[in-house]
Amino acid sequence: MAMQSLGIIMIVLALLLAAGIPISYAIGISALAAILQTVPLDVSVLTAAQRTFVGMSKFSLTAIPFFVLAGNLMNQGGIAKRLVDFVLAVLGRLPGSLLVTNVGANALFGAISGSASAAAAAVGSMVQEGEENQGYDRALCAATNGASAPSGLLIPPSNALITYSLVSGGTSVAALFLAGYLPGLLWAACCILVAIAVAVKKGYRGTLGKFSWKTLGAATLRAIPSLSLIIVVIGGIVAGIFTATEGSAIAVVYALILGICYRNITLKGFWEIVVDSAKMSGMIVFLIGVSNILGWVMAFTQIPQAISTALLGLTDSRIILLLIMNLLLLVAGTFMDVTPAILIFTPLFLPVVKAFGMHPVQFGLILVYNLCIGNITPPVGNTLFVAIKVGKTSLSKVMPYMLMYYAAILLGLMLVTYIPAVSMSLPWAAGMIK
Repeated sequence: MAMQSLGIIMIVLALLLAAGIPISYAIGISALAAILQTVPLDVSVLTAAQRTFVGMSKFSLTAIPFFVLAGNLMNQGGIAKRLVDFVLAVLGRLPGSLLVTNVGANALFGAISGSASAAAAAVGSMVQEGEENQGYDRALCAATNGASAPSGLLIPPSNALITYSLVSGGTSVAALFLAGYLPGLLWAACCILVAIAVAVKKGYRGTLGKFSWKTLGAATLRAIPSLSLIIVVIGGIVAGIFTATEGSAIAVVYALILGICYRNITLKGFWEIVVDSAKMSGMIVFLIGVSNILGWVMAFTQIPQAISTALLGLTDSRIILLLIMNLLLLVAGTFMDVTPAILIFTPLFLPVVKAFGMHPVQFGLILVYNLCIGNITPPVGNTLFVAIKVGKTSLSKVMPYMLMYYAAILLGLMLVTYIPAVSMSLPWAAGMIK
């Protein structure tokens, strides 16, 4: 019955998505279609409504709207320019300085804003003029911008990791946040290496002139208030001073004060930010609530156990099993956004990795890393298309460069997958995981 139910879910879900039905409705309807084999319609609908309410009424969920609001405030708060100047002052001597700066600024801005697309749009626009003046290849610039933007989704605060924590049954948010740093920095480092290699081949130089401590000091002072958001919020959560929910509220207050001080947020602008944040948060929270129906159906029909048994029956090799899961997640990520994919695949694969001793924290980073690659992979690839639009180029011109970035990022994925220390060393050192 389990595999039959899974087949119904996948077929109905695919048909509904192909028809343009919103993902939240598609998940709920496909789950109901699967359970109707064994449970009467009236009982199914009533239970589904109850599960949706239960899924949406968790206090820990309030962290998501607050982090969304904080990210939107930061997007409008005039911090992108300050971060670009800071990274340029630090890394500007490297070959292809503006490409490297784009990568570093994307990692920082993406972590602060919580949005890869926002990072690609804001940072890409900031470095574009300089790249054009220095004769950089537009397609290369767009590829660098798009490839590096998702790195910020791994570096906390991350809504994707909060969502995973909820779906996985309460995995420590603090441990996930701490675990996200090295994979996020690894992603950025992979992109920097590719950018430098291509820049050397094309003859792009670093910033001319002598290194200036004065310039670095001035850029650092301008960037410190923005970077302090990460330190204050994440430091407080990791140290146990406040919870993730309390930290998200502090992030909102901090971002608002910063935006007012920079004089980039007006009363009208603030109202628009609040409305946009409410719309986005409503969609995310409702999606999480509806996914609770899917979780109930999977538990009732024992789908996770069936998948675990099937995969473990294929091979007893941990390496091959992880490779199969990575391939499935990479393919799924090209068609689905990060949040719904987390909601669908966490209950499917988490029991499998637990069976051979993988910690849920490590699997969470593997899952999010895979799905972030989907963010820059056609046919969906929202972040990549934002970067192409900002760079005023085309997909056909960008893809040859993207292939190099894909290769480097996939190498990073293999390290995160097969070397637990990449994601687990910081939580281990902090004593959060034994």
